[in-house]
Amino acid sequence: MTIDAARATVTIEEVAAAAGVSRSTVSRVVNGSTAVSPEALESVKRAIDELNYVPNRAARSLASRQTHAIALIVPEDTTRFFGDPFFAAIVSGINARLGRSDYVLNLFIANDDPGDKTTAYVRSGAVDGAIVVSHHTSDLFIDRIAQTVPVVYGGRPVRERERDYYVDVDNTRGAHDATVYLIERGHRDIATISGPLTMPAGVDRLAGYREALAAWGLADGAIEDGNFTADGGAAAMRRILERGPVPDAIFVASDLMARGALTVLAAAGLRVPEDVAIIGFDDSPVATSVSPQLTTMRQPSFAQGERMASILLDLLAGQHPRHVTILETELVVRESV
Repeated sequence: MTIDAARATVTIEEVAAAAGVSRSTVSRVVNGSTAVSPEALESVKRAIDELNYVPNRAARSLASRQTHAIALIVPEDTTRFFGDPFFAAIVSGINARLGRSDYVLNLFIANDDPGDKTTAYVRSGAVDGAIVVSHHTSDLFIDRIAQTVPVVYGGRPVRERERDYYVDVDNTRGAHDATVYLIERGHRDIATISGPLTMPAGVDRLAGYREALAAWGLADGAIEDGNFTADGGAAAMRRILERGPVPDAIFVASDLMARGALTVLAAAGLRVPEDVAIIGFDDSPVATSVSPQLTTMRQPSFAQGERMASILLDLLAGQHPRHVTILETELVVRESV
């Protein structure tokens, strides 16, 4: 008998007996669920090693109607997806968590498509669940997907319901704290370059900026939408300068937009931070690649990706994770303020 044949004869029941646990506990370990005690996890892993047990994915899929595949759906164009370090951090976190499970990741960039192809693929039974990141109010196809498989959202859903599961950062608090930092540094005319208001992150960061100004008795400064892109940030900065006067400071709702704004300020002969102070949001690699290096609000994007994947795996294992997980942001002070 070959080694492969010998491994094939080992059943999940034999692993459970050797580990002294239930069959369902072994199944949870194999599928990467976190709902297992450290002691049981160690016992199962030891039994798997001793018995040379190799899960038969094809057989399990036929028996359980599971594919052990997860869809990551990003309703953005490819330029935005590959050009924004936020997505790289999110995918890295998701992949790190799935790497400790038996699931594989399928990526769908829903560009120039109302979601019909993506929806058809998901509803065909090709994946067991989905993670949705960076969705807009116009992305109605997400609702059709959520009717078919469990979905975990990266960020507050555009139409939040009690049954939804999502992992977000405290965008409102982060924007509030960034704006307060500028106020405490003596700035009073503070503009903002916001994200699109079709996205909850754009709405929440604008709300945090406004709340901080109101709490200090200050009026809103210039507000321009930069679409969470470098080109959009540059265009928004031009509109702010054309409107005049030049603001004391600017809260920019993403590092990419801040990079665009910096190029426009430099071309206009304005110095940062001497003439205009800037705070970004993300603490992506962009923040340290520009000059001056950006003061920014750090959001834990890698951890967000990990947490989303963990929640989806728990749902697929029949567990009951929390519906809402909010991660904190942190101010990172550098040279732009």
